[in-house]
Amino acid sequence: MFEYTLSNGVIVSPGKKTHSGNLRIKGDKIISPEAAGKSVKIDLKEKSFVYPSLINTHDHLQGNYRPPVGPKKGQFYLTWLPWDSDFKASKTFAERSNLAREDLYAFSGYKCLFSGVTTVNDHFPHQFNKNILPALPIRAIQEYCLSHECSSYDLKWGDGIEAEHKRAVKNNWPFITHLSEGFDSEAMNSVSVLEKMNILDSHCLFIHCIAFNDDDIKKTAKVGASVSWCGRSNMFMFNVTAKIRKMIKAGVNVTIGTDSSATGSANLLAEIKYDRELYRKLYGEDLAAEKIFRMITVNAAKAFRMQDKIGALDEGMLGDILALKAKHDDPYENLVNADMKDIEFLALAGKPIYGEMRFLDIFKNQNELPAGYTKIKTGNRTMFVKGDPASLYNEARKKIGFKKKLDYLPFEPESMKEEGA
Repeated sequence: MFEYTLSNGVIVSPGKKTHSGNLRIKGDKIISPEAAGKSVKIDLKEKSFVYPSLINTHDHLQGNYRPPVGPKKGQFYLTWLPWDSDFKASKTFAERSNLAREDLYAFSGYKCLFSGVTTVNDHFPHQFNKNILPALPIRAIQEYCLSHECSSYDLKWGDGIEAEHKRAVKNNWPFITHLSEGFDSEAMNSVSVLEKMNILDSHCLFIHCIAFNDDDIKKTAKVGASVSWCGRSNMFMFNVTAKIRKMIKAGVNVTIGTDSSATGSANLLAEIKYDRELYRKLYGEDLAAEKIFRMITVNAAKAFRMQDKIGALDEGMLGDILALKAKHDDPYENLVNADMKDIEFLALAGKPIYGEMRFLDIFKNQNELPAGYTKIKTGNRTMFVKGDPASLYNEARKKIGFKKKLDYLPFEPESMKEEGA
């Protein structure tokens, strides 16, 4: 069982005053820093901000291959359907087809990990992913129900909209669906369709919502449903995004998702930068960094109905922890402007899954890597990581047939050969 203290860090948690102090972990939970007993101490020397690790509310873990595929120059899609045809005819898809589904999911797990994300939803049905998700280095939630979307041309995932929603309510899980991802009559009428089916409540997590009108926004806010904003993917495919300022002002629980990297950002850190700049362009005002912080922590935890477990650094919650190099005085600006190279430490339910070598002391002062961990080199730092992403990368390149570069992986696997890793 892990028992350690991150001492002299700057602790940043939603709804709490930022302060210098200690964060203590015992097993998988956060406990009081003053609790009895001894723990391994890692002194952060007030040079690191400590946050709850990040939550991505929308990804397609089979689809995170690069480069993105979109409409022809000067054109945009009306719905997702023509994109699907373009994607399956693309070089990106042909390359991706050389990799097994398990490979693609493993890459997506590391896409999350290397951007400080420890919790994500894979928007595929359970029959696709139930045997793969537990093997990932991060938490891909399995307690969810879904529909692909609410239209006559959706992919009919799951057991049908009504059955999936009923199961979500029974189990206190989120019901997750793409909604209004386009501008045909069905996309623009989707909220009304769900309302008539009596499927409009706080269990709902709606993805995209670009065709929502003012009435749709009011109804979503009134019932306590959540929205996952995927700004880059929306603009890339449709040249428009959700009415995000109106949603925030109406009190909608807004979160942020990347969508797949085949249309969206490389990872969540890139997405939040893009979305903030998009907000400035759309509205001529800033989206406060603290609001973005809440969207990818406590708001996202609420959307997953997991706010009692993740999204904050309160005692009794799971030890999902992200430590970032302090490059800005403001902790929220520090997060919003962070890159992959700024991550110092990442833990999932108390267990270290990525970090600088100085954090190895948590593993009872081991001089060597624990079983199940390897090393990578990002920039000038050698880091430990759960699993073996370098071998995954090398094997994928062999299958693809050339030295493919995936921009959400912050290392070159060849660099570790020189160190004998």
